[in-house]
Amino acid sequence: MTVTKQLQITLVKSVIGQTVSQRETVKSLGLRKLQQTVLREDTPAVRGMVNKVSHLVAYSEIDG
Repeated sequence: MTVTKQLQITLVKSVIGQTVSQRETVKSLGLRKLQQTVLREDTPAVRGMVNKVSHLVAYSEIDG
């Protein structure tokens, strides 16, 4: 059985005043409200999205 890593992503800063692209990225991660936390698989696509909005989110790796 393979153990996949997951990312715990929390929205810590508002998307007000951010670009449309950054707002859509936060939305595609599944985040809608401040302090909301989601779990996503650690894939290159998700890492890229987190990188794009790294100033708005906090994240940590979790062994799934």
